[in-house]
Amino acid sequence: MTRVVISGTGLYRPPHVITNTELVEAFNAYAALQNEKNAAAISAGELPAMVPSSVEFIEKASGIQQRYVIDKAGVLDPTRMYPRFEERPDDQLSLMAEIAVDASQKALAAAGRTGAQVDAVLCAAANMQRAYPAMAVEIQQALGAGGFGFDMNVACSSATFAIEQAANAVRAGTANCVLVVNPEITSAHLEWRDRDCHFIFGDVCTAVIVERAETATSADQWEILGTKLATQFSNNIRNNFGFMNRSEDSDPNARDKTFRQEGRKVFKEVVPLAAAHIEQHLGVLGFEPTQVRRYWLHQANLGMNQFIVKKLVGQEAGGDIAPLILNEYANTASAGSIIAFHHHRADLAAGDVGVVCSFGAGYSIGSVVVRKL
Repeated sequence: MTRVVISGTGLYRPPHVITNTELVEAFNAYAALQNEKNAAAISAGELPAMVPSSVEFIEKASGIQQRYVIDKAGVLDPTRMYPRFEERPDDQLSLMAEIAVDASQKALAAAGRTGAQVDAVLCAAANMQRAYPAMAVEIQQALGAGGFGFDMNVACSSATFAIEQAANAVRAGTANCVLVVNPEITSAHLEWRDRDCHFIFGDVCTAVIVERAETATSADQWEILGTKLATQFSNNIRNNFGFMNRSEDSDPNARDKTFRQEGRKVFKEVVPLAAAHIEQHLGVLGFEPTQVRRYWLHQANLGMNQFIVKKLVGQEAGGDIAPLILNEYANTASAGSIIAFHHHRADLAAGDVGVVCSFGAGYSIGSVVVRKL
């Protein structure tokens, strides 16, 4: 069977940082404005008063300390509380394609490839900027790639699910070099006005080159030993924004039109699912979890990752076994595990085995077992 490798990764990081202190200050100003506006209803018991947020609450709940965003001013404006983007004409590169091209060019450079050598582009992310034409096809054109491209969405597992499709395409011979790109403009679908989730997400874009091992030229290659995907339906993470909202005559600004979750239920249900998924995947490939040198896990919650790794290796494990990037980047949806892989793989030796694993809405879980060549 054709051997397949990851030969390069790329990362686009937005220019603006929002610290927890800045975020809390903006949220609390918004809450005060809302409480003043609704003072009569609150006094009458018709509405609950908004509760202020705090840095301590955010860091205890998540481990997040800051996040990168494409637009900072709109998010921190207490009268707005979401980013402000300029609409672009159809003949200009879209914002999502722009950041995707940036990350893709870095991944191509790392792999020693050019856009013309790519014959498939998979744009995999939790949200797409538009319905059609596919973001992947726009990215394909901007890079000068050939072949084909398509979009796919499995929420926070989009990247790992796309890596399996890329590896399968290479093995089947329908592509020799595949670009998987994950533009996550999460700031546009986060509800910044909800205390329970206003701190969760950040913007970013990752890219991965997947190609035939026999033709790869990069000095840094990771053989894909196996991939495993699983889904199980749950409403505990949901966003109802979509093209039928208008036909339903529903409020486009209603709470269900942005990200929402039952955080405690997600934690309780996803941790055992993800740990069992990884253990089963490793078992099929002949590995014990303790033989894995590094776990690059989805970056949603510090406690969640700690519990998963403890279930796998039987003890507390620090950043060397399961590196953390969410303290700096926050939750970046499908890109989180790829950021961890991008930043924390250079110290591994030839023969070391690692697991890239994502988990999120669906529920969806995807794992990619790799070995350093």
